[in-house]
Amino acid sequence: MLIAQRPPGKSHAGRWEFPGGKFELGESATAALARELREEIGVDIRDPELLCTLEHDYPQRRVRLHLFAVERYTGEPVALDGQALKWVALGALATEDILEADRPFVAALQRRFAAAI
Repeated sequence: MLIAQRPPGKSHAGRWEFPGGKFELGESATAALARELREEIGVDIRDPELLCTLEHDYPQRRVRLHLFAVERYTGEPVALDGQALKWVALGALATEDILEADRPFVAALQRRFAAAI
């Protein structure tokens, strides 16, 4: 699984998350994912699969997150937003310093890709 480190100067700097980002006005979750992955890591995705949606309360705000599995894409992931990127085996994700909001996604990914662990 590909994870990205929050760059210095952003909230939760140094912590790890799944790549993606905020919606623009009128944008669907799939369109936001495609745009964000193109902007952040330089890949164009095909056939993303929505696995789950959740909400998380941080002290300063509530966020709604959508987890997609992206198995088909073109391009090679490159850090275009000043973040570090790394590939982590699915079974090792639980040992990473993943943001609290993204932690439930680890279990969802393990259920979806159980045969790969």
